Amino acid sequence: MSDIRVLDLSRLVAGNIATHVLADLGADVIKVEPSAHGDDLRNWRCEGVSTWWKVYSRNKRSLALDLRKPEGMQALRRLIPSAQVMVENFRPGTLEKMGLGPEVLHQLNPSLVLLRISGWGQTGPYAHRPGFGSLVEAMCGFAAMNGYPDRPPVLPPFALADDMAGLYGAIAVLNALRHVDRGGGGQVIDLSLFDPVHELLGPLALEHRLTGKTVPRRGSRSPTHAPRNVYETSDKQFIALSAGMESTVQRLFEAMGRADMVGDPRFASHAARIENIDELDAAIGEFIGRRSLADNLAFFDEMDITAGPVHDAADLQQHPYIVERGILVEQPDDELGSIPVPAPPLRFAGTPATIRTPAPRLGEHTRELLSQAGYTHEQIDAMLAAGAARCDRSST
Repeated sequence: MSDIRVLDLSRLVAGNIATHVLADLGADVIKVEPSAHGDDLRNWRCEGVSTWWKVYSRNKRSLALDLRKPEGMQALRRLIPSAQVMVENFRPGTLEKMGLGPEVLHQLNPSLVLLRISGWGQTGPYAHRPGFGSLVEAMCGFAAMNGYPDRPPVLPPFALADDMAGLYGAIAVLNALRHVDRGGGGQVIDLSLFDPVHELLGPLALEHRLTGKTVPRRGSRSPTHAPRNVYETSDKQFIALSAGMESTVQRLFEAMGRADMVGDPRFASHAARIENIDELDAAIGEFIGRRSLADNLAFFDEMDITAGPVHDAADLQQHPYIVERGILVEQPDDELGSIPVPAPPLRFAGTPATIRTPAPRLGEHTRELLSQAGYTHEQIDAMLAAGAARCDRSST
């Protein structure tokens, strides 16, 4: 995808995830950032370090412009004909107020793919409301079914809605580019944060229509099969166990020394086991609770039972699976020397995704990109002096 140029005007997570995927696949992603402070994702910090920015903005180039100034807007407009994709996540209508609505963009570049990400989409009664992932996760049905029945609904501890929208956004862009390759024109992709995470919930609406009931909060239990839960071991560790196939359940009961449960009508099917989930979990929990995590894992591995430990970040750093698969890699970083980052998860035999460059500093590539757009050194200097652009190699 090295011949694909992406102009990324988005802020925070969803747009950056979409362009992160495209950048790892080889696209030339230009982050168009406000010259005053850059992408707000830079402000999501841990110990003063822009951790989110460093992970999700690798392989990108930073162009810092003040789009409120005519010179900054003119620079952006000069780049549009050279791009195949533009990504924005302004509130609907903002791009039009900037004089860059879809009609204008397609006059400048008829083949341009415009990915528009917003909380609620470009149409509908919520279109002009501000939208963040937390609101979407609450309103789409996810939070209502997440957590424990005797406690309040639980929002995810990570940017679930934004992550999902970013992944769907990258897929949509690739499909739209394929349409262009076949002789079609550019198009607008209307992507809300709400739609992808709602789709993730699968048959939620269908099951409500069939039963008239909403999905209750079940903790780590599953509404479709049992057993499926997290159990505590004798050394105060936790193990996750999930048996989605009847053969696995029978093998588990026999391995536990509870062959009597195989023929027990209370445990004869997933539906029956869900109805009697407390008794089921008590039996499995008692068995697991007598053994250490290591003993449980060795036993379940020998018996071919699908169970695994609950890891945290510390556990993962040197885990053999992580190391041997190359899932976590060291990336050079001029602030910290090197940092651990997730490797590209897509593994192609012939065209591998790669990490080529670290996340850019604010305006690190401004001069380079403006020069490529036809500006002279004197013109670039004038823009920098006027505050219409920024080229700061010392800021992060």
